[in-house]
Amino acid sequence: MKKKLVDKSIIILSLFIVGSLIGFIHENLFAMLKGQEGIRQGLIYGPFIPVYGVGLLLFYLMFSSFYFRGMSKFWKIILVFVVGFFMGGFTEYLCSFLQEVIMGTKSWDYSNVRFNLNGRTSLFHACCWGLMSVLFYLYVLPILQKTKKFFDNKKYQLFIMFMGVFMLFDCTISILACLRQEARRKNVKPNNKIDELLDKYYPDEYLNNIYYNAVVVDNSKKTSN
Repeated sequence: MKKKLVDKSIIILSLFIVGSLIGFIHENLFAMLKGQEGIRQGLIYGPFIPVYGVGLLLFYLMFSSFYFRGMSKFWKIILVFVVGFFMGGFTEYLCSFLQEVIMGTKSWDYSNVRFNLNGRTSLFHACCWGLMSVLFYLYVLPILQKTKKFFDNKKYQLFIMFMGVFMLFDCTISILACLRQEARRKNVKPNNKIDELLDKYYPDEYLNNIYYNAVVVDNSKKTSN
C-alpha cells in the first residue's frame, strides 16, 4: 500500500513538473510566432507555467481510471475530447478567475476571440484542451502505463522529490510575492517580517519584469457599471 502511494506520488509530481515545463515552451513559442518579446513564465524561479501542469495532471487522473467497456475506438475518442474540452476550459476559467480575485491581475484575456466566456476561456481554447486530451489518451497514457517500472528508480525518485520541494517553494513564494504586490497597490503597509522581506526582495519592478504580460484589473470600473 505504501509503495503504491509513493509510486502514484512520483507520477503525479512528474506530470505536474513536465506539464508546467511544456506549458512554458508552448507559451513562449506561440509568443515568438506572434512577434512578441519577453519570456513568459508562471513562477518567479524556473521555466514553469503551472496551469499546464495542472491540466496534464487532471488528464492523467481522469483518463487513467476511465472504463470504456463496449465502446468503439471512435466513441472513446469522442468522449475523451468532450471531457477534455469541458475540464480544460473549466480549469482555464477557474485559474483566470482566482488570479483576478486574489492577485488583482489577469495574464490572458480572450475577449477579442469569438465565442469567449468572460475573456477567461473560449470555444477555440476549449477545443485545444480537448485535442490535447485525445493526444494524451492515445499516445502519452500508453507510454506511462508501459514504463511504470521507470518510476521505481531510486535516483529518479530522489530527483523528483527534490523538484517537488523546489516547486512547492517556487509556487509559495510566487503567490506570496504577488499577494504582497496587490497589497502595495492598495497602499497596505508591511505588517510583519515576511511582508518586509517580500518588499525588499520582490519589489514591483522585479515582479513586473517577470509577469510583464499580467494586466492589473480595475475593479472600480466594474462596480461603477
